[in-house]
Amino acid sequence: MPAHLAIVTDSTAYLPQDAVDRHRIATVPLSVVVGDEVLVEGVEISPKDVAEALRAKRRVTTSRPGPETFAAAYRAAAEAGAEGVVSVHLSAELSGTCEAARLAAAEAELPVRVVDSRMVGMALGYAVLAAAEAVAAGQELDGVVAAAERRAGASHGFFYVDTLEYLRRGGRIGAARALLGSALAVKPLLHLSGGRIEPLEKVRTASRAIARLEEIAVEQAGEAEVDITVHHLAAEERAEPLAERLRERVPGLRDLYVGEVGAVIGAHVGPGLLAVVVSPR
Repeated sequence: MPAHLAIVTDSTAYLPQDAVDRHRIATVPLSVVVGDEVLVEGVEISPKDVAEALRAKRRVTTSRPGPETFAAAYRAAAEAGAEGVVSVHLSAELSGTCEAARLAAAEAELPVRVVDSRMVGMALGYAVLAAAEAVAAGQELDGVVAAAERRAGASHGFFYVDTLEYLRRGGRIGAARALLGSALAVKPLLHLSGGRIEPLEKVRTASRAIARLEEIAVEQAGEAEVDITVHHLAAEERAEPLAERLRERVPGLRDLYVGEVGAVIGAHVGPGLLAVVVSPR
């Protein structure tokens, strides 16, 4: 990546490490609070740790980075020779991370443009990669921001959870709260819409829900050239077969990535999560 612009994101993008290394993307971590202990995502707490804490019914919450953490990332970019920063983050409807980034950007010694992807997971990650590729192609700040916003706006995230309880506890459930009354009788399919988690469909069994998740992803992809990510939490035995079926059924598939979500998103969705991100090129 040319030195004139730097890309910053946060740890909820769940990008493959080789992509982070290749594009030299700086990642600001969020934290998970288990009981009274604050643990940095990806450093001090793993997806397995958070799944175990949730199963044990321990109190689990999450915490955004402070503005000073973003200020340090922007300062490091300037010291490395960057002339500007594009900082791409998870939906402001789900977290105060964007707000913290904007507070730091206002005080930074170089121009910093903060992008609210209105997404999370690899729906955010694809926007970050689009920004990095625009920098590599020689785009300036406006062009890089536009590339990130365009990819985020075109991406779709659909997901299945075994229970809405964890989303309810974390207050991230939005209009999907209407499903809670029948949560024991249904397996909910949700999606990201307008930066929020919203209900999509109600299905009676887990197997039918996962089959429907597959159908929705295939329908969304259509004939277009797309990248797809299958995310999960403690459900690799569901994620890998789903990914293989999508590989066979999506004619325009370019890259397919299977990855476990990290501790922060895991804290809100709980073990058993299965998600599909469809992102047109």
